[in-house]
Amino acid sequence: MSTVTSAQGGCVRDHSDSIRSILLADDHVVLREGLRRLLEQTDRYDVVAGVSDGAEAVRLARQLRPDIVLMDILMPGLSGLDATREIRDASAGTRVLILSVHESPQYVEDAMRSGAAGYVVKTAELTELVQAIDTVLAGRTYVSPAIAEHLVTALEASEPPPHSLLTPREREVLLLVANGASSKEIAARLGVSPRTVESHRARIMQKLGIHKAPELVRFAIREGLVAP
Repeated sequence: MSTVTSAQGGCVRDHSDSIRSILLADDHVVLREGLRRLLEQTDRYDVVAGVSDGAEAVRLARQLRPDIVLMDILMPGLSGLDATREIRDASAGTRVLILSVHESPQYVEDAMRSGAAGYVVKTAELTELVQAIDTVLAGRTYVSPAIAEHLVTALEASEPPPHSLLTPREREVLLLVANGASSKEIAARLGVSPRTVESHRARIMQKLGIHKAPELVRFAIREGLVAP
C-alpha cells in the first residue's frame, strides 16, 4: 500500500476497493489516533487521513474522495457543520457522520440540515460506531438512540426551544462562552477576530433576551447545551 504525506504531517494511504475509506476530522489528536487504531483493528476500514480543522477536512475530502468522514462539530476555523456543507457539495460520494459530545436535539437538527448522514455521541461503544458507519454507507440515516428519543420529544413540543433562534455559529459561540472561554480564546479557536466574537455574543444576548454574561451560562445549562 503506497503512502503520501498530508498537510497535517501524517500519512495518507491509498485504499483498496474492498475496504471502506475514512477521513477523521477532530482537533483532539489523542481521540483521533485512538479512533484510527480501533477502526483499523476491525480490518474493515482504512483511515486515509486525520485532520484537526474543518478547512483541511474539506480539502482532503475533495482530494481523496473517502467513503465517509467522521466529523466533529467544534473545530478551529471552519466549523464541522460548515465543512459538512462544503463536502456535501464538493464530493457527492462522501457521506459525513457527525461524532460529537453534544446531545442537544438542536445540534442534531443543525447537522442534518448541513447534509450529515448521521450523528453519533462520543460516548458510544465501538460496536455502535461501526453500526452507524455501515448504516450511512448503505445510504440510510443514523442517530444515536440516546439522542433519538430526545429528538422526537423536541419535535413533538408545541414550541421550538429558545436556542433555535440562534444560527449554528451563534450556538458555537454560546457553547464556548458557557464553557468559560474568553472572547480572545473563542476568536483563536474559531479563526475570527475578538470583535467578531463580541458581535456574535451581542446578537445571542439580544435574541435570547439576556442582559448579563453569567445568564448565558445558566441558559446553556438549563437548555441542556452543556453539563452543569
